[in-house]
Amino acid sequence: MLNYLSLLIMPTIIAIIITNGLLKKAPVFDHFLNGAKNGFNTSIKILPSLVGLIVAVSMLRASGFFDIVCNILSPALSKIGFPAQLVPMSIIRPISGSAALATVRDLLNTYGADSFIGRCASVMMGSSETTFYTLTIYLGSVGISKSKYALKSALIADFAGIILSVIFVRLLMH
Repeated sequence: MLNYLSLLIMPTIIAIIITNGLLKKAPVFDHFLNGAKNGFNTSIKILPSLVGLIVAVSMLRASGFFDIVCNILSPALSKIGFPAQLVPMSIIRPISGSAALATVRDLLNTYGADSFIGRCASVMMGSSETTFYTLTIYLGSVGISKSKYALKSALIADFAGIILSVIFVRLLMH
């Protein structure tokens, strides 16, 4: 039942929007074209920031930076009960969603979906954000260049999500 309902949600929303526009005698197609044009202009505007972010992530990954940081942080984090296997996920999640998803897949393949590490990685994936990507897109699209409070707040929220995912999974599993 839910599968059929989920398949109908988007077409229903689109039909409601078009019907509402036609009932109000609005130029629906003209508004659609205007929105597409604005979306294209926004994409062009944020492209330099997006390319810079992709290049930076690729350079950090290729240089072995993430591995070095993981090796340095792992002993201290394992002493406080944070699994060392989750360190790469914790580092990469605020930077790249696709790299974080690949990391989760590797953790699930290695430890299993019902393991402590698998559950922590899954909760961590859902309770944190690709902060740098999101800020690049949102702030770049509206031309905001001073983002120090947004970045600090988002990184604190990511840190809380990462730490609390381990704490809550531990509480719920034991």
